[in-house]
Amino acid sequence: MKKFLTILVLVFATTTLAHAQFGIIGGYTLSNAKAQGWNDVTLKNMSQFHAGVAYRIKMGPFFVLQPELTYEAKGSTIKEVISGQDLTSLATQSGYVELGLAAQAGIDLLAVRPFIVAQPFLGYQVYGRENYQAAGIEIAGINDYLAQAKNKFEWGFGVGGGIDLLNHLQFSVQWFMNIGQLFNENALNKDVEKALLVSDYKKVQAYQGVKFTLGIFF
Repeated sequence: MKKFLTILVLVFATTTLAHAQFGIIGGYTLSNAKAQGWNDVTLKNMSQFHAGVAYRIKMGPFFVLQPELTYEAKGSTIKEVISGQDLTSLATQSGYVELGLAAQAGIDLLAVRPFIVAQPFLGYQVYGRENYQAAGIEIAGINDYLAQAKNKFEWGFGVGGGIDLLNHLQFSVQWFMNIGQLFNENALNKDVEKALLVSDYKKVQAYQGVKFTLGIFF
């Protein structure tokens, strides 16, 4: 019985590896933050990028698992506008090391494989930059404070679709949403917060946006 189970595991592992491919992925990210209930505040998209590696595992004729380890750059510009003038603004950027698990369902048409995808992810911030300005003047102390108050961990999900070409090229488009707040409300110092002309940064929700990804698999 033990020999049979060992042979079964080896056959399964060999079959899985035979249908697995290593790949390099990267592309363009368009992201912004989100908030509700603000007056005279606009949230603008920021152009960023993502890059990393992936491992594509074919689990059958219709299903593929694709773990991914990437560097994800995300950001947003927040502006408070009064009478057509920018009163305050905050350009916030974050870089995360992110682990995602893409689950793809599609139909293999030999030369092409169109698919839909759902992907949960989690990450840790390794880069951050805040540029808070009041009346066009950057205020470094508040920038340092906001950087320290930003949440380091991120998690969320993405959904979208794509196409595999000739079993080696992959193009996908995915809408993603981080879950949770961008800044840690418990880390916000009330005295510093009062210095912000926009005092509700604790209400800024984490990033969302669209990713355009190109992959090369070997």
